[in-house]
Formats: sequence, structure tokens, C-alpha cells
Amino acid sequence: MSGDLRVPPGPGLPAGLVIPASELDERFSRASGPGGQGVNTTDSRVQLGLDLATTSVLTERQRERALTRLGSRLTGTVLSVDAAETRSQRQNRALARERLAALLREALAPPPPQRRATRPTRGSQLRGLDSKRRRGDLKSTRRRPPTD
Repeated sequence: MSGDLRVPPGPGLPAGLVIPASELDERFSRASGPGGQGVNTTDSRVQLGLDLATTSVLTERQRERALTRLGSRLTGTVLSVDAAETRSQRQNRALARERLAALLREALAPPPPQRRATRPTRGSQLRGLDSKRRRGDLKSTRRRPPTD
């Protein structure tokens, strides 16, 4: 399990990424929450960290994009992810790695193209006005006739 972290291909990452295990900082601690007695005796919580400023797998453009998009999740330049859902350290390690890969993949995706402002066509404007007029006519037939 302590191998390299593979980020699958996606937008902005046509070939994916492989982050060497030496660049990942994996820490274990006692997890709080569900798990019963075993949780008090095993270090099942996993904290996985990656320093985006020093990692060798990102290009400068990718590094810049990741630092700006993940700014709120960073401690300095380190992106960290926790996992403590299961009692098993192995499963928590796998969850932490999946989360880190998903965050990186999402952060490195290029921004969507800017929306080009468009105007409604004349035909759609006329259809909307016609529909509005018909609805108004229908409602006017429901009114009581004026008393003279």
C-alpha cells in the first residue's frame, strides 16, 4: 500500500499523474468516533499530506493552478487529507489516497470556457409575448363582468 499515488487521467491531465511515495507524508493517530474498543488501541486514523510547492510531478502551470484552487484547504503549501471512517488502517489509507487523488484531479482541470453572452431570437421573443397574451386572455374570461 505504501507505493506511489496514481492520479487517473482527466481534463488537464491527459496521462494522469504518479506521485512518488517519497513525496507523500503519511501519519497515523488514534481515531475518534465509531469503532468500539479497538479504536482506542489502534492507530487507524490516517493523515496524508503532499507539499505542492516542492513536488516534482507538477509543472509550474499545474502548481500555480493547484495552489490557487486549493488555497482554502492548504496549510502553507501542504495539501492534507484525513480518513478515519473505518476501523481498518489499510482501508483508511486507501480512502485518504483516493481523496487526495480526487482533489488533485479536480484542482488541475482547466477552467471551463467563458460563457458567450447571447440574446434571445426574435422568434422566441414573439412566442413568449404570444403565450403571455393568451394566458392573460384566459384569465380575463374568468373575471366577473363589471356591474353598471
